[in-house]
Amino acid sequence: MPLFILLSLVLCFIVQAAVPQQGLLISPLIIYTGLIFAIISMVGIAIKKMPATIWYDIFAGSSLLVWFAYWKPLFNGDSPIFFFYPLYFALITAFISLFIIGQQQKIDKQSFVFMKALSKKSLIQPWILMLCVLVSLELQQHFLLYPIMMTLLIMSFALSSCLEGRRH
Repeated sequence: MPLFILLSLVLCFIVQAAVPQQGLLISPLIIYTGLIFAIISMVGIAIKKMPATIWYDIFAGSSLLVWFAYWKPLFNGDSPIFFFYPLYFALITAFISLFIIGQQQKIDKQSFVFMKALSKKSLIQPWILMLCVLVSLELQQHFLLYPIMMTLLIMSFALSSCLEGRRH
């Protein structure tokens, strides 16, 4: 998810450097545009016309922008969550991309079969998980819910990427 990692790092820089243009990211236009892209990616991953990894990246990036624009006015200007959450997202996504998805060819056949069965029997489809991420954006009083749901989405991305990248 290179777009998501890049957006996360850019948000970290904008918040840490206290760039005056961060006010541009707190607008209804960003919220609505992000929601439109998030919904499009939910539909896209459900109908499976393009690789799921693209839809995960678009969804994660757009939901991050919606989160920033929607939550930033509710907290103090120097609230650390707007630096640490995007940094956490960038690091966890990069770690998973390098050490799990990048090493997918080293997964033994038995583990791969188990991952495939887990994916098929999973009650939580990616689009449902994406919907839960969007719902967590509305629940601002539970400020840890959004990063937890994003972490689950990133794990789902890792499973999906390993299964797409290695067909048996």
